[in-house]
Amino acid sequence: MEVIIKKNYEAISEEAARVVKERLLEKPDLVLGLATGSTPLGLYKELVRMHREEGLSFKKVRTFNLDEYYGLSPDHPQSYHYFMNANLFSQIDIDLANTHIPDGLAKNVGKYCLEYEEKIEKCGGIDLQILGIGRDGHIGFNEPGSSLASRTRIKTLEEQTVKDNSRFFKSIDEVPRYAITTGVGTVMDSKEIILLASGKNKAGIIAKAIEGPVTSQITASILQVHPQVIAILDEEATSSLKRKDYYKFVEEGVKKFKKHV
Repeated sequence: MEVIIKKNYEAISEEAARVVKERLLEKPDLVLGLATGSTPLGLYKELVRMHREEGLSFKKVRTFNLDEYYGLSPDHPQSYHYFMNANLFSQIDIDLANTHIPDGLAKNVGKYCLEYEEKIEKCGGIDLQILGIGRDGHIGFNEPGSSLASRTRIKTLEEQTVKDNSRFFKSIDEVPRYAITTGVGTVMDSKEIILLASGKNKAGIIAKAIEGPVTSQITASILQVHPQVIAILDEEATSSLKRKDYYKFVEEGVKKFKKHV
C-alpha cells in the first residue's frame, strides 16, 4: 500500500483527481468504481473543474457505484442516484447509459445483485475504485463482520452507520436500515484502489485499517493485501499512524525517483 499524506482535505482531493486524470488519459474507456458520502465530494468537484477548464473527457468512461440505500427511489434527495447526478454526472460529458448505481427499489434483490456483478464482469472489471472509510472501518456498506470474500448483496446497516448518516436526513428515523452494496471481494477484484480519508475522527480507524491486523471486523483492513492501493490521507487522519514518518520518507523518495525517469 502506498500512503500519501497531504496537508488537508483540499489537497487530498486534488491528489486523487490527479491520479484519476492520469489513468483516464492512459485509458479513455476507464471503468471507474465510485463512492458517495462527504469524503469524495472534493474529488468530484476537482474532476468537474478539470473537465470544464482542461477539457478532460469522460465520454467513454463507464462507472459502477459501490452502493445504494434500499427503499429509496432514484429521485429521492438522499439517494445515491441523486447524489451522483448532482455532484458529478450532470456536470461532465459522461454518457448516463454508461453509469451504474444499484437499484434501491429492486424487487428480486438476490437476482438483481447477481446481475450487477455480471455487468461489472462484462466491462472487464473495475480499473480504478474510489473508496472512503466509515468510522467503524467499513468500505461500501460492508459493515464489521462482513465476509472478506463477499459479493454484491443487501446488508443491514450498523447502528453507528445509521447515526453517522443521519446528518444527511431530517431525522435519524428517516435513515434507511438496509442498503445494496458491492462486496469486499468485489472491491478487491479492482485493478487499482484509491482510499481517501480526512479529519481526526478517522485517525483511529485509519491506523487500524493500515497498520492493524487484517480482520473482517474492520473490512478496510483487507486492502493491505491488495497489490495496488493508494491511500491518500490528510495530516489529521494520519495522526495515529505509528509509521507516519516512514510513509513521508518513502513519498519523498518516490518523488525524487520520478524526476529522474
